[in-house]
Amino acid sequence: MSKRKRPIIEYRHYSLPLNFPIILLSGDRWRISEKKSGRLHFHNCLEIGICHSDGGIMEFEDISLPFQEGDITCVPKHLPHTTYSSPGTASLWTYIFVDPEELFRNMVGSQSNNFDKPMSDIRSYHLIMSREDYPKVYYLASAIAEELKSQKTCYQNSVRGLMLSLYVELLRIHTSENSKNNVEISMNQDVENILVISAALEHIHKNYMEPINIGDLADISHLSVSHFRRIFHEIMGTAPLNYLNSTRIDAACWLLRSTEDSILTVSEKVGFHSISSFDRCFVKLMKTSPNIWRKQAVLSDTNSPKAAILEFTGWV
Repeated sequence: MSKRKRPIIEYRHYSLPLNFPIILLSGDRWRISEKKSGRLHFHNCLEIGICHSDGGIMEFEDISLPFQEGDITCVPKHLPHTTYSSPGTASLWTYIFVDPEELFRNMVGSQSNNFDKPMSDIRSYHLIMSREDYPKVYYLASAIAEELKSQKTCYQNSVRGLMLSLYVELLRIHTSENSKNNVEISMNQDVENILVISAALEHIHKNYMEPINIGDLADISHLSVSHFRRIFHEIMGTAPLNYLNSTRIDAACWLLRSTEDSILTVSEKVGFHSISSFDRCFVKLMKTSPNIWRKQAVLSDTNSPKAAILEFTGWV
């Protein structure tokens, strides 16, 4: 029996605004084709989708779920997926990408670091919620999208409040013991399931500033080092160390934009042990030096606050 062909996986990195880490993607551009993609993708933040018309399929590695007009989709970070519409249609969507931990940091205080834990277990997750079954979720998601689109006076404060209400509602739904419509994404005995490295990815994103070795990541994934290295490369298209370094460089870019820390301090804060290795890695990924990148980023932020904030820096 031939081995099932592994889908191509893309990593999409969304560089969210510093002080308001949420973006809206809406309008006629966001129509989903009926053509089934040959690849899945995942991203570094929570994705909330609002389907405005037609229907189709949201596909994960192991399951395919139907959606229709009025549905709200809620896809956690690191979960590979793709969407395509029913034959002869092109469903219209609005997407909200958000980093809840950063968005709520000043609202929930010291609890922000653990605020997303109830929604971090993607083995048991509500991925699609209908307007009829979850009217509150639909109302809040739509209200957030409208506030982000209109940008009326104090809209950021309004969005934070609405998003906190939505997030609490999602937490309640996802942790409810009596939920009837819960979709279970089970990790089967095939260790090559895409979710097997999810815990390692989460560990990297939470602890990139600390020393991390491949043995630790393999242990977290319950794999041998050699097996983990192979599976990680098959899924991500790059080695674990390269992924760790790209995560550190992304964090460095955030610090270069948002602080006046020296280049040396930034390199140490994101986990590099020497300025030379930081410079070398930064230039390799960003195609310029940290100092020049900082000057260009500051100039861009000053001249165009609404400059493009969506980046694709992943692997295929």
